[in-house]
Amino acid sequence: LPILFPQQSGLYEYKIFGGLADCPPKLCADVYMDLDFRKQWDQYVKELYEKTYDGEKVIYWEVKYPFPLSNRDYVYIRECREMDVDGRKIWVVLAQSVSVPQCPEKPGIIRVKSYKQSLAIESDGKTGSKVYMYYFDNPGGMIPSWLVNWAAKSGVPTFLKDMQKACHNYSKSR
Repeated sequence: LPILFPQQSGLYEYKIFGGLADCPPKLCADVYMDLDFRKQWDQYVKELYEKTYDGEKVIYWEVKYPFPLSNRDYVYIRECREMDVDGRKIWVVLAQSVSVPQCPEKPGIIRVKSYKQSLAIESDGKTGSKVYMYYFDNPGGMIPSWLVNWAAKSGVPTFLKDMQKACHNYSKSR
């Protein structure tokens, strides 16, 4: 889990390389894009939905933070494309924060105004997937170093395990 520390912002950017055994790439992409299903398996989701504003699909996501920290929320757009690169099928998901007047900030919740994510999923050549993710956000406020360290060391691997379990349960829930 390489962690980049750009001097300009003083904030971390994350690059994640991983594998999800026995989870084909299309299934991973479907699970990742299914917001209603994510509410069932992601323990950090407080609120999550998609709405259309001025013809654009926008996602609202409130994330639970541990006490005594305030929850964070995101307002963003995202898109998923299935691409063919030299005969390799790769699913690419891009997401970025947007400002939407119809989604004002809520009292007691810190709005993450700077969020960017790129995700690529492809076959591992067997029955699973290789996953690459680049992730950056500015969580605002003062985030203690113990939480940053937990996210890097435990949060991301736990998320991948939860995602793998969600993939295995996805067909059963549909």
